[in-house]
Amino acid sequence: MLKKLKTDIKPGDTVRVHQIISGFNTDKEKTQIFEGIVLAHKHGKEPGASITVRGVIDGVGVERIFPLHSPLIKQIEITKRAKTRRAKLYYLRQAKGKRAKLKTKAVSEKVFQEEAPIKEKPKKETPAKEK
Repeated sequence: MLKKLKTDIKPGDTVRVHQIISGFNTDKEKTQIFEGIVLAHKHGKEPGASITVRGVIDGVGVERIFPLHSPLIKQIEITKRAKTRRAKLYYLRQAKGKRAKLKTKAVSEKVFQEEAPIKEKPKKETPAKEK
């Protein structure tokens, strides 16, 4: 099932991706957040669409590829948008210092958010008044 995206994710956006991580031997699930800059967006609005996100963790650059329509992706939020002149920002892998900076503006919007199932509360039966 395809997710309905409210806005497009573009290269240069700084995003926070909330991904569900499940335990191997348990039924427990937890949400892991990965934050970074989108280097590439591939396959447009197809079911196989994906984004490549690069983040720096403890001084080490880490890249992850997230399928947009995966059921394990719980939420994606865009925190900043940057002005770019390229469709793929792979040059940021080697760039250092001033060359690695993008002109950004702060934005706070959610691309999509998985909605929790609504649980209906059982209605309490009120006893009829006796006269």
